[in-house]
Amino acid sequence: MAGAVVVPRNFRLLEELEEGQKGSGDGTISWGLENDDDMTMTNWTGMIIGPPRCVCEGRIYSLKIECGVKYPDEPPSVRFQTRINMTGVHPSNGQVDRRAVSVLARWQRSFSIKSVLTELRRLMTAKENAKLAQPPEGSTYS
Repeated sequence: MAGAVVVPRNFRLLEELEEGQKGSGDGTISWGLENDDDMTMTNWTGMIIGPPRCVCEGRIYSLKIECGVKYPDEPPSVRFQTRINMTGVHPSNGQVDRRAVSVLARWQRSFSIKSVLTELRRLMTAKENAKLAQPPEGSTYS
């Protein structure tokens, strides 16, 4: 695409921060900087409320999101802090496998932290995850 304007990383992350602070959607996902004084806007936190009609219903899941120096050209690194039994999430450390989550595997510059959290929440209701036994509520990875 000749002549397309590429928004610099920091401007893009500022837009995402603003959207997260305003709160968008129905409140089932949220995100923001881990530290307000993180001038590189690298380390983020996310929150997902488990969707209805699955074993995750109503549970609050905390996540750590790292937007590296090549973000948004490359996807962020995502790790659950709250224990979850879900396809594509490493059982010992909560790391999300990029290959197992379509939004990360087929990453496009137009995707965002919101896209990732929305997709993870959707995957909680997927057939292979909806009935999986879950760790005790509130337990975390060390």
